[in-house]
Amino acid sequence: MKGIAAGIGVVVLSPLLLAGTAMMMASSSEAATTASFSGCLTGLDTAEVTKEVTKILDGASGKDVHIQGLDLPAEQIPNAQTIVATGLSLDVPKKGQIVSIATAMQESRLRNLNSGDRDSLGLFQQRPSQGWGTAQQIRDPVYASEQFYKHLLKVDGWQQMKVTQAAQAVQASGYPDAYAQWEDLATALQKAIAKTFPNAGKDEPAKDTESASGAGMCTPDKDGTSFGRIPEGSVPKGYKIPKDADPKARAAIEWAMHQLGTLYQWGGSCTDSHGPDPMGRCDCSSLMQQAYAHADVKLTRTTYTQVNEGKSVSAKSLKPGDLIFSRGTAARPEHVGMYMGEGLVIEAPRTSKPVRITPIKDWDILAARRVL
Repeated sequence: MKGIAAGIGVVVLSPLLLAGTAMMMASSSEAATTASFSGCLTGLDTAEVTKEVTKILDGASGKDVHIQGLDLPAEQIPNAQTIVATGLSLDVPKKGQIVSIATAMQESRLRNLNSGDRDSLGLFQQRPSQGWGTAQQIRDPVYASEQFYKHLLKVDGWQQMKVTQAAQAVQASGYPDAYAQWEDLATALQKAIAKTFPNAGKDEPAKDTESASGAGMCTPDKDGTSFGRIPEGSVPKGYKIPKDADPKARAAIEWAMHQLGTLYQWGGSCTDSHGPDPMGRCDCSSLMQQAYAHADVKLTRTTYTQVNEGKSVSAKSLKPGDLIFSRGTAARPEHVGMYMGEGLVIEAPRTSKPVRITPIKDWDILAARRVL
């Protein structure tokens, strides 16, 4: 969820990474892009771009999708979606997302390239030799986007700069003005894609505030400490789903456990967490939604709405399958997990972290809901 990013903070970059920023050179793909395209994309119809973007995100092929400046929309739009989702998860302002998309358009035409100038790779043509990460990491669109944002946020006054100036401050390109040509397209793409995320804007506060806050601050008798340290992405030794668990809760917990170890993706659908598309991964509320969908129980999509599902229960009387909420407020919580019994909770915690099991003692419970 968006609020999770507030707890992440901005990673302090090492001198090596900062040096890598200054030393980045123009990639061969960048030179090709500059040579093949002249003039800015202006006068774009944002409503039309939104319509075409939605087609791709709804599963259409790129054959009948036409967006000026995008030659391979079926490949380019999902990469732009990942960039926007990663920016939203890190609380990067809208302008930062636009800078990021414009940069990726210039460097790779929003393609996850296997090569470039010297050892340049990926969406932003980042170089392993300059401290951006391993080749495998850079080829992960989420990792590459995170690295770009972390460098951008370290640039003093970037929000007051023009888009091309902010991009150049990160990329140190041989074509410092080239990013400007993509600003209008990047703006239209960011706006169109952000609209597809159910919790990208300001949702209405939960209506059932009184019952939501009834969970109190108590926790169950078992707090999960008996399992000791739980390695991320693993099942604690000795844990079994309680025998008295509701069959549907059992099914939901079992399905969620199959997602253990898969990386979090803000806005991800959780429909293919083990697959190659970052947007198929899980965030906290989509993990809950899909787990219960596999138990034939329909939940809404966001924490803001899930906190009104079913009925309120006391955190002292949790049963396996109950949803527990934390961060933010009881009326508008920003994180959700599923109680597994035995003092354990399964969750998709935040960007760069995998789906994991944690002891309930680590949770500051604001609300709890029983959806069965």
